[in-house]
Parts: sequence; structure tokens; C-alpha cells
Amino acid sequence: MSSASARLLRLFEGHRLTPTQRRIAHCMVRRAGDAPFLSSVELAELAGVSQPSVTRFAVALGFDGYPALRKHLRDNAPEAGAPAPEAAGGGAADAYNEYQQAVHAEIDNLRHLAATLADPTPVERAGRLLAASRPLPVLGLRAASAQAAGFSYFAAKVHPDVRLLDEGGTMLRDRIDACARAGAEALMCFALPRHPREVAEALGYARDAGLRVVTVADSAFAPVAHPEDLLLPAAVGTGLAFDTACAPMLLGRVLLEAMCDGLPEAQARLEEFDVRAVELGLFLD
Repeated sequence: MSSASARLLRLFEGHRLTPTQRRIAHCMVRRAGDAPFLSSVELAELAGVSQPSVTRFAVALGFDGYPALRKHLRDNAPEAGAPAPEAAGGGAADAYNEYQQAVHAEIDNLRHLAATLADPTPVERAGRLLAASRPLPVLGLRAASAQAAGFSYFAAKVHPDVRLLDEGGTMLRDRIDACARAGAEALMCFALPRHPREVAEALGYARDAGLRVVTVADSAFAPVAHPEDLLLPAAVGTGLAFDTACAPMLLGRVLLEAMCDGLPEAQARLEEFDVRAVELGLFLD
């Protein structure tokens, strides 16, 4: 990867971009050498988007408009003839394409998650809350629905009553209310970008119903964050057109492990399932 491409990726890192804006970002990375000299119209044509989309993209990065973004790129471009920073080292990173870069970004997210888990207290506390809740509602809408479904699938193997809430609409409050009436004490939530308004509203309703909320979110500053909740951050990857969520998925598995520690019958349930699976021939291995 060229130094110009690396600088652009660092500029985009940490910003919440729409799929259209990511398309512009990818185009700029591919044309990193030309990017500081492209007009907004030229960039729009290259990326296959509208010119106003380019302006909104620049604003999303924190600039007053596209001219300010282009000036920033020109001011920070290496002087003509100056060697690229990577040239002297000749490191393997020079050869990374955008797909490899996305993978390495996820590896960095996992390293950060590992560092966060050096203090296991929040996860252990969350595990106890989830283990004690009967039933245990698990909320995840849109992009987070896969995380919620995966968590619920495995949680149901050790927890006696797991209820997946992966559909919004007018019935969502009714289902949360039914969980609360049935004795639920906590709600597990996966909240990933772009954060649906329904999730924030559902969490507010859950709190009003007396449920403790445990949330896996992409950031401690996610729009669904609330001071009364136990929020566990795990960054998502933003290097591709659509977010990648390896760290949130792994954090969900860590929470399952912590929850099992709070369920004395967990191991017996797992062994019972294994016996049934063999009897029914559920799996090929």
C-alpha cells in the first residue's frame, strides 16, 4: 500500500460513513495519488455518485466542504521526489491491498478487545446478570440481528428461557413487556451501526419496565449508550462497503462463557444436548 493510500485510510478511520460515502472513500484510496487534485465533480464521476454526495462526505469527515478536504490533502501530501515513508523499510505492509487492509484492521480491533478484557470485571458482572434473568430477552435489529441470533442460539443450549427480539415494529414493546411480566431482570442488546432509532426506543422502554440492560456496541459513545446500562464496547471494521463485526461477535462469545460460569447447570445441559445430538444423528462429525 502506498503512503498516500495509508494517509487516506488514517483520515477515514473512526468516522461513521454511509455506504455511498465509503464508495467515495474507496475510490479515493484507489486513486490516492490523484485525490488531492480532483474536483468534486471529477471525484463524483469516478465514484459513480452525485456531486452533493461528495460534499456530504467531506462534511462527514469534519471539513467545511470538499474544497477544505482537498486543501488538507494537498497540504499533507509528500513533497515531489520525497521518498515514501515505507520505501526505506520495505515492510510487508507495502503489498497490502484494500481487502487485506480490512482484515488487518479487524485484527487490530481484536487486539484492542483483548486489551480491554485484561480487566474481566465488567464481563463477569454482565454474565451474572444474564444468567440470573428468567427469561433472557436478546435484542438486535438490522445489522445487529445476526449477532443477536448467534448469541441466542448458543445461549439457549445452557439457559432455560432465551427470547430473541430481532424484529422491530409495533410488536417489539409488547414482547419486551411480556418478558418483564414473565420475570426477566435483564436484557441483552447488540447495537451496531447504523443504529436504528427503534433500538434506542426499545432500550428506553426496557429500562422503564425495570430491566437491566447489557449492551455490546461499537463504541462506548454509541448513540444507544445510557449511564444506567452496562455497555461493553467492541469496534467494528469500516474498511469495506459494509461493516465487519468480528470483535462484537467474539465479545458475545466471551459473554456466553461468563454467563455459563453463572449457570451451575450449564455443563449438564451441554452434555445432555450432545447425547441427544448423537441419538438423532444431527451432525456429520
